[in-house]
Amino acid sequence: MKVTDLHTTEERISFLKKSVSRFNERAQTHDEAATVPSENFSELRAIGYPALTVPKKYGGIGISLLEMIQMQEIIAQQDGSTALSIGWHMGITKHLGETNSWSESTYARFAEDVIKNGALINNLATEPATGSPTRGGKPETFVTKIASGWKLNGRKSFATLSPLLDFFVVSATIDGTEEVSNFLVKSDLPGVSIEETWDSIAMRGTGSHDVVFEDVTLEPEDLVQYVKPGQKRAQGWLLHIPACYLGIAKAAQKYAIDFANSYSPSSIKGTISQFPAVKQKIGEMELKVLESSHFLYAVAKKWDDSDDTVRQTMQAELGAVKVSVVNKAIEIVDLAMRIVGARSLSATCPLQRYYRDVRAGLHNPPMDDMVISMLAAKWINQK
Repeated sequence: MKVTDLHTTEERISFLKKSVSRFNERAQTHDEAATVPSENFSELRAIGYPALTVPKKYGGIGISLLEMIQMQEIIAQQDGSTALSIGWHMGITKHLGETNSWSESTYARFAEDVIKNGALINNLATEPATGSPTRGGKPETFVTKIASGWKLNGRKSFATLSPLLDFFVVSATIDGTEEVSNFLVKSDLPGVSIEETWDSIAMRGTGSHDVVFEDVTLEPEDLVQYVKPGQKRAQGWLLHIPACYLGIAKAAQKYAIDFANSYSPSSIKGTISQFPAVKQKIGEMELKVLESSHFLYAVAKKWDDSDDTVRQTMQAELGAVKVSVVNKAIEIVDLAMRIVGARSLSATCPLQRYYRDVRAGLHNPPMDDMVISMLAAKWINQK
């Protein structure tokens, strides 16, 4: 059975929970080796998960943003690296299909590949020299116009899931101009290579290596979208990011509560869950989880229920969700570790992985300072 065969959100969520239950067993091994858990993605492809966000008119299910982030959270509770990695594909596929950013024929071909083969995609925009594209850097990766189409040269960093991707969306400057465009690049083209540079202590299973392009020949239609400088539209699909880190925090919460309810040192009767200090921390964790869940789900539902005019007023609100949820997720993991104590720092304890992974959220877009500035601008008179 595939998740795409089911008809309700409840059925799909229940099926997904069962389907990803083994991801947690593999997470430690892949974290230690800094390897991509390819088994997880094979299983997600087998149940049709990558096709859930393909719009109905292209043969997919077209699930809502709210359902997407709920599902991403479920995966993150089992393995944060897998959730963050597949989340980019899920969100980009949803965004492109709903906004008609590409030509209909190009997206239709891509959607068919996703539905039939579980093809995976991600944006490649960050570069070693220019940093995050959200800061406005012009790509040093460039394309040159040739008789048969384009020649692509350059390097992209932080290419999440690069070893398993079928398609890259590459931002590049058109040589001899100031124009920047997005190009759809198949990962198996001659001249495309991956340099295994990912040595982060967080999200070690994401395979976020560098991708290098050396005289890669592209067809004319591979230019899929012109990028307008300074244009920053609200993008609800990026809520997959806080959903991932909230999922990790919930995993830490569960581990700490299970530990508190079962750990009974010989010096006491009962378990440490009866200690006032432990009860305080358990309550604080639950408060932060509730606040984060309600904020995240409410804004996702607002996005689903709104037209594009309203959605384009939500940029600061969407950013606020990311900043609030990620920072609370870090606090939740910290509280969980305080409950478990020094054992939480053991290499065999998943809490130390949750601690490292959840901090990666600080460096996913949008950045805290940019969001805070947006929120402040609403109330400051610009003269």
